Amino acid sequence: MVKAFVFDAYGTLFDVHSVKEECNKWFPEKGDAISTTWREKQLNYFFLRQLMERYEPFDQITRESLRYACKANGAQLTEESEQALMEAYLNLELFEEVGEILSQLNDKRLVVFSNGSPGMIDPLVGRSDISGNIDEVLSADGIKQYKPVPAAYYYAQQELGLEKEEILFMSSNPWDITGASSYGFHTAWINRKGLQREEFDIQPEVEYDDLKGLLEWK
Repeated sequence: MVKAFVFDAYGTLFDVHSVKEECNKWFPEKGDAISTTWREKQLNYFFLRQLMERYEPFDQITRESLRYACKANGAQLTEESEQALMEAYLNLELFEEVGEILSQLNDKRLVVFSNGSPGMIDPLVGRSDISGNIDEVLSADGIKQYKPVPAAYYYAQQELGLEKEEILFMSSNPWDITGASSYGFHTAWINRKGLQREEFDIQPEVEYDDLKGLLEWK
């Protein structure tokens, strides 16, 4: 029986591109482009650092990728605008159905497990409307190994004190859901963008458009 529902945060519970509104305040008409590049480089940078074994916390990676995104899109980042945009990452919007669905899953242990460093993920969850529904927040910073390496999922499992088959892991990110599936968790891919499945021999157990499908696991 599944005892814990473990959620990735960025792109799964929280819309990372909700920062485009703040981007547009500082750089009119460039918000979409900056937001897109910011996220792409954020992923690229932590993957590279993981491969090179040169770990840095996710907040530093997020700041460095923001600086790249602004330069790449011809936006002059200042100390003030940089701080405002980093702060926006601590106040990302929840996807529409998240609060309602999590309130219906309160008979399960609800956990957030993110690559985000504690200084990013703790305030993000704590300021959100789901803070009262979440039992624990785990960060890959605790082991300084980013998902999707097996050590990251092992760390989460040990922190929860559960067997693999007692954990259902959810993510919207294909690389994350593949990593969790490979590790041996039950997995539900929250395919918000309607992406094509990866051509791997490792596949998620189930696939949903949003979190509503999780009610099947109650």
